[in-house]
Amino acid sequence: MAAPTSAQAIHGNIQENFSGAWREWLKGLETTLDEVEECLDQAREVEEVCTDEWCEATDHLLDELNHVLFSISEPRWTTEEDSRKIKALRKKVRGLYQDFEAMVEV
Repeated sequence: MAAPTSAQAIHGNIQENFSGAWREWLKGLETTLDEVEECLDQAREVEEVCTDEWCEATDHLLDELNHVLFSISEPRWTTEEDSRKIKALRKKVRGLYQDFEAMVEV
């Protein structure tokens, strides 16, 4: 196999850097969803949890996370693991929103 050309090496470095940043961004989304889940779990224990301000802020946050996760365009170099993670995060945000809606209705 021939040694990569300079352009190939540069492209590889760019893709590697982008790949790392993209996965860190996904990890940040996952951490945010975990924090929202913890907040909702704690809120379930409070009788008058849904003040107008709290409900509105939570609704906006979940809506924004939903929008971000469902507008992700997976780069062609993503792995099956990356795809599974995105699907799991999408499922989680839907579940969190359903949990939130159930709390609001009570």
